[in-house]
Amino acid sequence: MNSSEFTSLRLSQLLYTSSRLMIQQIQLRLNELGLTYLQYLVLSILWEIDGLKVHELGERLSLDSGTLTPLLKKLEVQNLLKRKRGENDERTVSIHLTYQGKSLQTKTLAILQELEDQLTSRLGKSTEKLIPQAEVFLENLKTLKK
Repeated sequence: MNSSEFTSLRLSQLLYTSSRLMIQQIQLRLNELGLTYLQYLVLSILWEIDGLKVHELGERLSLDSGTLTPLLKKLEVQNLLKRKRGENDERTVSIHLTYQGKSLQTKTLAILQELEDQLTSRLGKSTEKLIPQAEVFLENLKTLKK
């Protein structure tokens, strides 16, 4: 038996390569704004739900605090967000976008629209059909982790 007989391994190779190539394309556009892909992911979640606690953000991105804390510090230095300790429990930290962080959403989405248009013209609506399947796949993978 060789590794090509494992469909899950083949799928992981395809997902890995696709993910890398897609992130490279997104990163090329984010460079214009001085953002990394991971910083963009954090901001995109906060644009949807501002005021999340650090552990809630970590759960959404599947990142631990060792990765998330330096990332949040850097975004705070860039004046894109503020971290606030809980009044009742100082161990909890919530994250709030600054005005600059909120206003960056419009610029970011405008820049990423070009990539979206290119992908749609080449692939049609096929990527939309993949999203629900990818969400179910991700949730199933998360249950394996436990």
